[in-house]
Amino acid sequence: MDPRLSLAVGVSRLSAAAIRRLGRGGGTALPGLLATLIDPGALGKLSRQLPGGCVVVAGTNGKTTTARMLATILEQAGHRVVHNRSGSNLVRGITAAFAEQSSLLGRVRGEIAVIEADEAAFPAVVRQTRPRIVLLLNLFRDQLDRYGELDTVARSWGEALRALPAESRVVVNVDDPTLAALTGELAGRRLAFGLAERRVALDRLPHAADASVCRRCGTAFTYRAAFISHLGDYRCPGCGFERPPLDVAAGSIALEGLERLSFEVTVPGRKPWPVEVPLSGLYNVYNALAAVAASLALGIVPEVIQAGLAATRAAFGRLERVSYRGRSLVIVLIKNPTGLNEVVRMLASARVEAPLLVLINDLDADGRDVSWLWDADLEPLSEARFPVFTGGIRGADMALRLKYAGVPQERLRVLGDLPGALDAFVSELAPGQTGYILPTYTAMLALRRALAGRGVAPAFWRQ
Repeated sequence: MDPRLSLAVGVSRLSAAAIRRLGRGGGTALPGLLATLIDPGALGKLSRQLPGGCVVVAGTNGKTTTARMLATILEQAGHRVVHNRSGSNLVRGITAAFAEQSSLLGRVRGEIAVIEADEAAFPAVVRQTRPRIVLLLNLFRDQLDRYGELDTVARSWGEALRALPAESRVVVNVDDPTLAALTGELAGRRLAFGLAERRVALDRLPHAADASVCRRCGTAFTYRAAFISHLGDYRCPGCGFERPPLDVAAGSIALEGLERLSFEVTVPGRKPWPVEVPLSGLYNVYNALAAVAASLALGIVPEVIQAGLAATRAAFGRLERVSYRGRSLVIVLIKNPTGLNEVVRMLASARVEAPLLVLINDLDADGRDVSWLWDADLEPLSEARFPVFTGGIRGADMALRLKYAGVPQERLRVLGDLPGALDAFVSELAPGQTGYILPTYTAMLALRRALAGRGVAPAFWRQ
C-alpha cells in the first residue's frame, strides 16, 4: 500500500462528494488538483495499475465523442473502463476520474482506461500515463489566446510523440497533413485512418483551412478531395509529400438526416464491413472511424465494434436532445471556425428549417478572442427561412457577424445572456416544435445548469 497515494485518492473522492452535495459543481477538476498536490505522481501510479493500459485521445475537435464511442465499444467487449466521461481533460480532471474509480486504498477498479486529453495537457498526460495507444484526431486553430498558433501545439505534440515508450502505438487521422507529418517517423507503429469517399468532399478548400501548406517545404497542397477544413487527400507538388496509405478507411458514407450515419470499414486484405451510429454529421464519421481504428489496434473484433457504435449515445452538448416545456431542443457545441462550419453544413444537408439560437461566451474556457466568428462560413444561413437568435456574453458580436453574412435583419434577434435567453427562445417555439441551440463551451455549461435546475436534464457529470 502507498500511504501517500491512498491519502490523495481519499481527499479527491471526499472533496468530489462534498462539492456535489453542496451543489457547487461536478467535482471533476478541483478534487484531482488536491490529489496532485498531495501526490504529484498520483496519475502515473494509478494508470500503471491497469492491465490493459491507457488509450489517450487527443485532437482539437471530437475528443469527447470519440472517447465515449471507444469506451462503449470496450464495455461491449466486457472490459471495465476507466474514463473521464465528464470531459474534464486537464491533468487534474483525469486524475479526479481515476480517483473516482479507485478504492480508498488507491486500487483502480478497472482494466483499461480511455482518456481524452486537452491539447495543451497532452504532453504531460502522455508522460505520466505512458499510454498503450495514442489516438490523434485532428489539429485545428482554436483558442489562439490560450494555445497559440497551430504550429505551437504541433511542436509540443511532436516532442511528446518522440518520447513515447517503444511499445506504444499511434492511431492517427492521416487526412490531417499536420498529424501525418508529425507521425511520419513512427510509421512502423502507426495505424493510419481516413476517408475514402470522394462523394462527400467539399467543392473547394474552405478559406479558413488551417494547415493547407506543406510543413516540409512550404508549398501549398493540392487536394484530390477535401473533406473538412484541411482534412483530405492531399499532395505537395513541391516535395511530393502526400497522404499516406490508409490502414483503416471509411467508404460508402451515408448521412441520414440528423438521426444516424453509416459507412463501410475497409482494411487491406479483409472484407469490408458496415457500421451504423445514431449520430449525424461528417465529423462524426471521422469520430466513429477513429474509434473503429483504435478498437482494431486493441484487438476488438468487428461484431463487437458494430454493437458498441450502435449503442453509442450523444455526449452532453454534442447533438444532445432535451425535451423542455413541450418543445424539443437539440444542443450542438461550437468552439472554432471548423466546428461551426461543420454544424452549419450538417444542418443544411439535413434541410433543417427550425429556429436557431447561437450562444457565444468569451470566458477563459471559450477563448477570449471571438474574432474566429469572422473565419466561419456562415453565409449559407442567409438563404434559410428560419429565425436566428443570438445570446450569451458576446451575443451582439454574433448578431453582427450574421448580419454581414447576409442574414436579413428581420430574422435576427439578440436575446441576452442565460438563463433568460433560454426561456425567451423556447417561448418563440410552437408546442411540439424543435429548436437548435449552438453554444460555446461555457455557454453550454450554463445552459446545462439552467436545464438541470428546471429538472429536464441531468447535471453533466451524471451523464
